[in-house]
Amino acid sequence: MRQLTPIGILLSLVLLILFPLIFGQLMVAALTKLHLTQGTAIYLVFAIIFGGLVNIPVKRIVRNDVMPSNPLAVYGMSGAVPQLTRTRRETIIAVNLGGCIIPTALALYELSHLLVIGAPVLSALGIVCAVNTLACYAVAQPVQGIGIVMPGFVSPLTAALLAMLLAPTEAPAVAFIAGVVGPLVGADLFHLKDITKNAVGVASIGGAGTFDGIVLSGIVAAYLA
Repeated sequence: MRQLTPIGILLSLVLLILFPLIFGQLMVAALTKLHLTQGTAIYLVFAIIFGGLVNIPVKRIVRNDVMPSNPLAVYGMSGAVPQLTRTRRETIIAVNLGGCIIPTALALYELSHLLVIGAPVLSALGIVCAVNTLACYAVAQPVQGIGIVMPGFVSPLTAALLAMLLAPTEAPAVAFIAGVVGPLVGADLFHLKDITKNAVGVASIGGAGTFDGIVLSGIVAAYLA
C-alpha cells in the first residue's frame, strides 16, 4: 500500500474543498442561462443538492423473495456501511426530491418560456428529447441492490450537441429540458419493469444511479449550450 505524504494529504484536502465550490459555480452559471437570477440559481443549487437526500415513497411492490435494503443504497453508497443492510419482502418505488421533482419543475418552467416562442423551437425540443430519451434507455442498466444506473456523460453531451444544432437561439433551455427528460423517462420510467426482476429494496427515481444523469445532464447541457 502506498503511504500518503504530507503534500499528498494537503492536495487531497484542497481538492476536497475546491471541488464543491467549482461544481457549485458551474451549476449557478448554468442556471443563470435559464431565465433565472443569480440569487434564485444559488437557492436552487442548495435545494437540488440537499434535496438529493430526500426520497418520497410513492409505491410498494410486494415480492415473494427477500430483498436486501440499505438506506444508503439510493445514494449509491451501500458499500460504505454494509452493516446497515436489512431484508424486506417488498420493493419501494420512491421519487427523489433533488434528482427528480426540482429538475422537473424547472424543466416545466423553461417549457413555459419556449411555448411563447413558437412551433419551430418546440419541434426541435421534441426531437432532442426523443433522441436523448432513446440514448438514455439504451445505456441504462439495472444494478442489483441499487436500481437503474447509467453513465453520466451520455445525456448531457447528447442534449447539448443536438440543442446547439437544432435550436441554437434557445439552446440552453432546450438542452436543459432534454437533459432532464432523457434520463427521467429513458433511464428510470422505461426501465421500471426491470425493477421487478432486480433484487433491490428501494428504487428511487432520480436517485443514486440516475441522480447524476438527471441533474448533471440538465445542468451541464445548459452550461455547454
